[in-house]
Amino acid sequence: MTATHTPRNRQSLGSLSVSPLSLGGNVFGWTADESESFAVLDAYVAGGGNFIDTADVYSAWVPGNKGGESETVLGNWLASRGNRSDVVIATKVGAHPDFKGLSAATIKSAVDLSLSRLRTDYIDLYYTHYDDESVEVGEFLTALDDLVRAGKVREIAASNISAKRLEESLAFSAREGLARYVALQPHYNLVSRDTYEGELADTAARHGLAAVPYYALASGFLTGKYRPGTTVDSARSGGALKYADTDRGQRVLQALDTVAAAHEAEQATVALAWLAAQPTVAAPIASARTVEQLPALLAVGDLTLTEAELALLNEASA
Repeated sequence: MTATHTPRNRQSLGSLSVSPLSLGGNVFGWTADESESFAVLDAYVAGGGNFIDTADVYSAWVPGNKGGESETVLGNWLASRGNRSDVVIATKVGAHPDFKGLSAATIKSAVDLSLSRLRTDYIDLYYTHYDDESVEVGEFLTALDDLVRAGKVREIAASNISAKRLEESLAFSAREGLARYVALQPHYNLVSRDTYEGELADTAARHGLAAVPYYALASGFLTGKYRPGTTVDSARSGGALKYADTDRGQRVLQALDTVAAAHEAEQATVALAWLAAQPTVAAPIASARTVEQLPALLAVGDLTLTEAELALLNEASA
């Protein structure tokens, strides 16, 4: 009999209650086929997870794919398991090759296709994938508010947005009484701190937004598998190896090794626990291609780092 964890350490994103690890869906229909994806999703839910992140563009970058593959796999899984109300589904709009940008018309067409692929009548958390500065914030926020009022979307969020535009968006929603962003998805990890810390993180904190960082493991670098001179068979190894040859990358790995040894934990768990301990962070996103990769990710909910360990990691990653 498989052990099933009861929900713990739930975090709030507006009206949503999410687990401490968000499962990244970028691999579904890319490096994980449908049966492998189903196995990962089943194991994630059995391990207490309920927060799955995808986007309409996943995985249009793969030759032969056109975008929507990840949502399709996820929709097939939801339909076959009959568990839609048990999970929080986040997807994004604005980067699909056929639906680029944030015009009201683009958002309204794209959402219906996402709903159809996901085989559901509502999206729990809908992100603007990239800010589109050619569109006034009022246009896309009004379109998103319409979707919330229509019951197609429960909460809205932003990814890849400047502090200035985020502030402008929140002010518009408040002034007009429209749905407001409840979360932010920034690029943030131990080897990429300036992509979030500072003005953007301060804006999120000031307005009570929850951060859901992507590239939480720096394309796998923070798992500790990528060391100078090693070869790893992964579609993402190029992204990870660029950190391996830097002084900061080496300092961070050394600090991760030290803290991981103290807790008899995996380096990936420590890297996620560092993120989870940062102000505003609700749930880092990490993806697993295989079931074997999941336990180290799910363990973030059980690992609390000491002040000294956080200080060591802060210093190594500075």
